[in-house]
Amino acid sequence: MRVHVVEDDAGVSDSLALILRNIGHDVVSHRDAESLFKGPVPEAGDTVIVDLSLPGIPGAQLVRWLLNLAAPPRVVVITGQSQGFIDHQLRGLVPDGVMRKPLDVDAIARVLPHG
Repeated sequence: MRVHVVEDDAGVSDSLALILRNIGHDVVSHRDAESLFKGPVPEAGDTVIVDLSLPGIPGAQLVRWLLNLAAPPRVVVITGQSQGFIDHQLRGLVPDGVMRKPLDVDAIARVLPHG
């Protein structure tokens, strides 16, 4: 299983990748949705962590695309936005999890147990 992290904030992305690697995951980081599209499509056994506030293609649009794949990966949303913003962005979408920033190791381990 591979974990794709789609996060434009380099500090958040690096920290998240470090935590995930320390609990045994193979991590691929992407600055935006467009860079994710340039690589292999995430597989059903993978997890994709998507920041809702991405530059370019919005995070919610990426979540919709991922969930509509024939064999969708697990999709986890991260955001520092308000609950109202989250509800508005995810209208009609049901990701596998939502994590609020600032992220902590326990929250990450609950959503993505050891690899």
